[in-house]
Amino acid sequence: MRFADRIQAGRELAAALSEMQRTEDLPVPLVLALPRGGVPVAAEVARALHAPLDVLVARKIGLPGRPEYGVGAIAGEDPPVYDATALEMLGLTEDRLSSTVAHERTEMHRRQSLYRGNRPEPRIEGRAVIVVDDGLATGVTARAALRHLRRQRPARLVLAAPVGSPQAVTALGHEADTVVCLHQPAVFEAVGLWYEDFPQISDDEVTEALHMTTAH
Repeated sequence: MRFADRIQAGRELAAALSEMQRTEDLPVPLVLALPRGGVPVAAEVARALHAPLDVLVARKIGLPGRPEYGVGAIAGEDPPVYDATALEMLGLTEDRLSSTVAHERTEMHRRQSLYRGNRPEPRIEGRAVIVVDDGLATGVTARAALRHLRRQRPARLVLAAPVGSPQAVTALGHEADTVVCLHQPAVFEAVGLWYEDFPQISDDEVTEALHMTTAH
């Protein structure tokens, strides 16, 4: 099963979440995209749920020299969340990643300022918060985002993605109240392989999507 693009994936995910909204309690729903790739998917979900859309900027901590290989992530001003097993296998310590963490935190602040401007962060407490990404590979970025949100006491915390590795989905089930993942291929490899069209999303596309609906 491959999706044509993020829009189609978002519509299919929106259909599943709309069914959940009809049958379960999702008080004052808020859709939070993990930018940038999660934004087009989340926009379809927000539209279907008649819910506001916003972003939660979380940044992957990659291996030195191999930034695409995530061994940890940060969200908000929380301490980094690491994949302890990966660090042990690679013989890495958290101290060796401190410069990478500092760089990613700077980039996180830049994107937060760019995407949000003067708009305040949305209220989380007491709401059903649906965190959306375009796929779950290792799941470490989503884990950091979910832990950051959990501290703000949402009424319900849902993680939703069109596709994900079974291992990531299982692990994240301990972080979210519900994980909705439409496709969990046994051999996953990379998120982009499950989309026919998987372009990079620009900052302009993110801000344009956010201007169409604001969070309250």
